[in-house]
Amino acid sequence: MIQRKVDLALIQRALKRSRVVALLGPRQCGKTTLARQIVPYDSLNYFDLEDPRSLARLSEPDLALRPLKGLVVIDEIQRRPDLFPLLRVLADRKPLPARFLILGSAAPDLLKQSSESLAGRMETVPLEGLRLADVGVRAQMKHWLRGGFPLSYTARTEADSFVWRRQFLQTFLERDMPQLGVQIPAVALNRFWSMVAHYHGQTWNGAELARALAVSEPTVRRYLDLMTNVFMVRQLQPWYENLGKRQVKSPKVYVRDSGLLHTLLGVRNQRELEGHPKVGASWEGYAVEEVIKAWAPEEAYYWATHNDAELDLLLFKNGRRIGMEFKRMDAPVLTRSMRIATADLKLDALRVIYPGGKSYPLAENVEAVPLASIVDEGPR
Repeated sequence: MIQRKVDLALIQRALKRSRVVALLGPRQCGKTTLARQIVPYDSLNYFDLEDPRSLARLSEPDLALRPLKGLVVIDEIQRRPDLFPLLRVLADRKPLPARFLILGSAAPDLLKQSSESLAGRMETVPLEGLRLADVGVRAQMKHWLRGGFPLSYTARTEADSFVWRRQFLQTFLERDMPQLGVQIPAVALNRFWSMVAHYHGQTWNGAELARALAVSEPTVRRYLDLMTNVFMVRQLQPWYENLGKRQVKSPKVYVRDSGLLHTLLGVRNQRELEGHPKVGASWEGYAVEEVIKAWAPEEAYYWATHNDAELDLLLFKNGRRIGMEFKRMDAPVLTRSMRIATADLKLDALRVIYPGGKSYPLAENVEAVPLASIVDEGPR
């Protein structure tokens, strides 16, 4: 089994700080596996709401949960939103006999219910798939192609991995989304998701997608927000600086898992990926996700002006402004856009991330850095 030391440490630190910790992410991303490393599945403190035995035990939830001590895990919490008011009561006890780790999909209704019932008591830990740091930098190409879902990454062959991801997409749209209360037809969401894959790494243009899908612009906006809330799409918001320049004010959109992106694009193997017109955008999105995971910034944006100056990623971390540019090339060089971004945004440092193996300076406070070096450092 691949050890997920970084995510496990994040969960354990959150459990020391907070009375209730919500581990949220899409199905099959490894939430249950991590939780079972902390509390065994056969423990009385573990409730899986897809298991009839756990559901039977929770037929009288107060009687089942109140006597427990230590850490209590409730998996698939979105199936029982009625538990949130009780969790608030149990989390307010003094002295506190038990803490709660709740697992679920990032459904909008779930987040709304938990934020209202557990305000000030709950810490959220988002979980995606395997990090590059989990699998090792030598597996970077395989990780990029297959993505981070454990069963996709560990599949025996590239073909097996592709089939798993294709089945995951179908199941997610036809079963998981309706279970989360989404009433949009699976066919419509699949068309939208496929369109987003072709716009991956570009500025959001709702009007263009609405025309292509023959729906209204508010409808495609609703689709986008929905896919964002279930961790399938990232909306990277623009940063506005008080400059005398016209700045871009629409988000950039990315399919968060590179393996799912490649499946939506019909890319089956490394050879097809290398020859695909979206290969550069795919690598950029992959690197954006890995950098955000590794650096764990307080805030993340992109920046662009209508005069073609742009910064792929602007991170705010520990009071510093760090710029990130992503270049899929052998030896990146300093560009005019990088100089403008460094000066206009008053960056403390600019790092140009590329797939190579050696760091080297490009200018004062500007350095070309391999992606492997960034993710190896872990959360800061």
